[in-house]
Amino acid sequence: MSTEQAAGTGLRTVALPDGEAMPVLGQGTWGMAEHPERRADEIAALQRAVDLGMTVIDTAEMYAGGAAEELVAEALGDRRRDIFLISKVLPTHATRRGTVSACEASLRRLKTDHLDLYLCIGEARCRSTKRSRASTG
Repeated sequence: MSTEQAAGTGLRTVALPDGEAMPVLGQGTWGMAEHPERRADEIAALQRAVDLGMTVIDTAEMYAGGAAEELVAEALGDRRRDIFLISKVLPTHATRRGTVSACEASLRRLKTDHLDLYLCIGEARCRSTKRSRASTG
């Protein structure tokens, strides 16, 4: 783990395998976009987090059925370039074709052309899905 600080935030970073530095602290979106009456507050909370230097935003296709990704897109607007954006694929989509399709859908909802990190929700379940599909051909 690096002891370097994320530019202008004072947050410690960790070096990823490709050498890119990522702050060790970020804002998650689990539970967001589930209640329309909270939307404005959730957007304001994400924007305030970014204002305070929180440059990692974590979301997933499964959070509120993709609506959390849409909320993130709305909250970030043109600040996307300042954010280390993470999303996740469901284990049920963790096939070669399914992962590509899920990622493309996430990119559309997030209104971006790239993710900084794409993970599988529940790594053990993803490994199990890959093994069972591999063994059945």
